[in-house]
Amino acid sequence: MIKKFPLVIIAGGKSSRMGKDKALLPFGKYPTLTQFQYKKLSLYFQDVYISSKTDKFDFECTVIKDTRKEHSPLIAILSIFETLKVDEIFILSVDSPFVDKEVIETILKSRNDKSDIVVAKSPSGIQPLCGCYKKSILPLAYAQLEKGKHKLLDLLALADTQFVEFEEDEPFTNLNHPQEYQKALKDS
Repeated sequence: MIKKFPLVIIAGGKSSRMGKDKALLPFGKYPTLTQFQYKKLSLYFQDVYISSKTDKFDFECTVIKDTRKEHSPLIAILSIFETLKVDEIFILSVDSPFVDKEVIETILKSRNDKSDIVVAKSPSGIQPLCGCYKKSILPLAYAQLEKGKHKLLDLLALADTQFVEFEEDEPFTNLNHPQEYQKALKDS
C-alpha cells in the first residue's frame, strides 16, 4: 500500500505533560520516536513529511515548519496546506506509534468523496490526529484561527466529518506522560 498523497507526522507540540520533547525520545531501534514513525510510515506513503516549529531532527527528512507562532494542530494543518499545495493529506501524531497499516487502510478505504475530514473514533473518543484532511477545510480553519479557536474537535464539528469506528483503543495510545512512554517501550 503506497498512497500517492502525502502523510504528515505532527511533531511540533510542547510536550508539557511529558516534561521533555517526546518527538525526540528514543523508540524501538531508532534514536527518536519521530524517526521510528517516519521509517514505518514511509512504507505506506510515497511522501512523508514532518510538521514542527523547527527542524530539530538529525535524520534525513523534509520538515514543514509552522507558519505562525502559536502551538496547535490547527496551526500545523494550515501550515501543511500552505506549504504543500495539495488537495488531501493524511495526518498522524508523532506520539501514536501503535497506529499500524491496518488502521491506516481502514481509514483510507472508508473515505468518501463528500467528506472534508475522515478520522478515527475509538471507544475513548475521537482521534483528530489520525486521518485524512482535504484542503476544502481551509476556509473553516482560517475562520477558527481568527476566532482564536485552535481545537481540532471544534473544526471537526463544523466540517463535513466522517468518523471511522474502531473497537479498540490500543492502536491510538498517545504517549503524553512518562509512564505511558515507559509502558510503550516495553510493548514495542
